[in-house]
Amino acid sequence: MSMRLWAGALGAAAMAACVVAGGARAADKPAVKGQRAAVKHVADQRLLVATPQGRGMLAIYADRSLAAPAPGVKRVLLVVHGTLRNADTYFSDGRKAQQAAGTAGAGTLVAAPQFLTRTDVQAFGLAADTLIWTRNGWKDGAPAVAPAPISSFAALDALLEHFADRKLYPALVEVVLAGHSAGAQVVQRYAVAGRGEAALRRAGIHVRYVVANPSSYLYFSDARPSADGSFRPADAAACPKAVKWKYGLEDAPPYVQREGSAGLEARYARRDVVYLLGMADTNPYTHFIDRSCAGMAQGPYRLARGLAYFSYMQQRHPSGLEQTLVEVPGVGHNGQGMFTSACGLAVLFGTPVPATCPRKP
Repeated sequence: MSMRLWAGALGAAAMAACVVAGGARAADKPAVKGQRAAVKHVADQRLLVATPQGRGMLAIYADRSLAAPAPGVKRVLLVVHGTLRNADTYFSDGRKAQQAAGTAGAGTLVAAPQFLTRTDVQAFGLAADTLIWTRNGWKDGAPAVAPAPISSFAALDALLEHFADRKLYPALVEVVLAGHSAGAQVVQRYAVAGRGEAALRRAGIHVRYVVANPSSYLYFSDARPSADGSFRPADAAACPKAVKWKYGLEDAPPYVQREGSAGLEARYARRDVVYLLGMADTNPYTHFIDRSCAGMAQGPYRLARGLAYFSYMQQRHPSGLEQTLVEVPGVGHNGQGMFTSACGLAVLFGTPVPATCPRKP
């Protein structure tokens, strides 16, 4: 995307925000209501998460029992749901991608964790040991509200560590942690701060993080993109949240505060991260996009924000950056469309990216 288009889009978005703010807020009301409502389905499996902060059970979908040995599994595809906590939909998307991949998807276990809220637990009468978070806390790595203050990132640690068990998964070669939209926000922050990869690496298992169309990214400095392609300090006086967690490292949750920012960034740059961006994800208003001042400081819409963030990482790490950006032609903000596209299948299942998918570097 040219900087001229960026500037035009940003200006148009800002003007529209002033002119039709009331209409935009009215259109957002059903979306907000959807976030507050209980989920329609709850995952049927549970994974124990045991931490120094306490214990709890994480709800999870999987295409086979997680308690039974799976000697034929060579790859695990973990799909993190979006803001509606509809893990059943994302689990289905993951299975459709696995089927669409053909032979490349053979030997793949598909699973989708579910970060529930108190509303969900009450609606379904779930056991008291079920982990629950606030509506936004699970997205940010915040501690659970019950039964113990366990970070959603610690829950992902436990999930990744589960697959490091060679007694259960003797043939496992790689784990792919993928998310779309709000799920991608979780995956990107977890790729920065998460500690579950260590156990998999010790077992000789590779980990890849697929970040598809998130609404925002975690920056390591106060620099934010400008229309001319440069990065300038965010106006923290006008928008203090622009440099605070989850947009920056200031005021990060306890899970993240255990490590220094320099160490987190260096490790993140070395991790296998793929930014999967829909080339048609350019609507500045729909699908729960973050229109706060902190979100808008990262760009006018999701595609612009993703392109800018990858440029930011390239500029900060001119060598040694183990990350890739892949664009998906013709797809907007659609998780199934992203993951089942030829570009998405190549990223998820480790096959060559087609020439039709713009790729950097």
